[in-house]
Amino acid sequence: MESEKFTPKKIRVSIGSAIVLGLLGGRIDAKPTTAYLLTYHKGKCTANCMFCPQARSSGGRADMLSRVTWPEFPLTDVVEGIKEAVKKGELKRVCIQALNYPKVFEDLFSIVSLIRSSVNVPISVSCQPLSRENLEKLKIAGVQRVGIPLDAATKEIFDKVKGRLANGPYIWEEQIKILLEAVKIFGENKVSTHLIVGLGEAEKDMIQRIQWCTDNGIFPGLFAFTPINGTALEKLPQPPLDSYRRIQLGHYLITRKISKFENFKFDKEGKIIDFGVRYELLEDFIESGEPFLTSGCPNCNRPYYNEKPGGPLYNYPRPLTKAEVKEIKNLLLKDAEMRP
Repeated sequence: MESEKFTPKKIRVSIGSAIVLGLLGGRIDAKPTTAYLLTYHKGKCTANCMFCPQARSSGGRADMLSRVTWPEFPLTDVVEGIKEAVKKGELKRVCIQALNYPKVFEDLFSIVSLIRSSVNVPISVSCQPLSRENLEKLKIAGVQRVGIPLDAATKEIFDKVKGRLANGPYIWEEQIKILLEAVKIFGENKVSTHLIVGLGEAEKDMIQRIQWCTDNGIFPGLFAFTPINGTALEKLPQPPLDSYRRIQLGHYLITRKISKFENFKFDKEGKIIDFGVRYELLEDFIESGEPFLTSGCPNCNRPYYNEKPGGPLYNYPRPLTKAEVKEIKNLLLKDAEMRP
């Protein structure tokens, strides 16, 4: 059969997922609730995103994505591990991330088909689909959700870090177009994108992009920029924690339709000074801890994707402690303009 002809023998698995799947020994304090897989390819991605160790001109390691290590395993062993972990209730989703290379979609269709024929688990695919036809094929193959990364909040930053100015293949207008096309095929809130905080945008830019995504039925997953050795942006620092917390809170309010970009207020630098909701409500949301959890597909917690386990944690992969909530509350409400 054609699907068997193209079935890849190996696939990369995030190290935390590999432990949950029984492929590696080890202890982890926050287990991933999604199995994170990465298509295996000898060589780099054909794209050239300046923050990514997989980029065409990057000197980063081939087994790295963000700050996570992705060792390779036989695909059949991985599928067996997924089957057992789902049976035990340890896994709720599979997320397959794809590099750009010739025949990547043959690999994706085969991997999805093999998983679907072995275990009943929701599958997300994060990729650059290039065409409506590929999106339709992913849907037919059994993919529940698709993620198409914007990464940048604005066209200018997009062009600089992954488009024309980075010698990359991506065009902002085409990326927007294929995202909207994906919503038509998969349905509202079944399409995700990634937004990386800390690439040079103002908080206002990010909140406006989150609102655009929400208005168009696209769920924006938030990431904190993470400098990785060997990448073009290895010297760029991570975003200030207080700024990231404000954006997380804004993301929570907008994606849950509690507030809107139009109701926010910003200072002259684009910093959030008003979220458009009453202070008492804002306190309640902060004290719940929910805005600061990892955002993404259902049951995606991405442990330590942006940070070292020792912290500071930008995205929490598990419920926050009272001490962590108190620290965040003090951080967010330290400015006089944030208080009533």
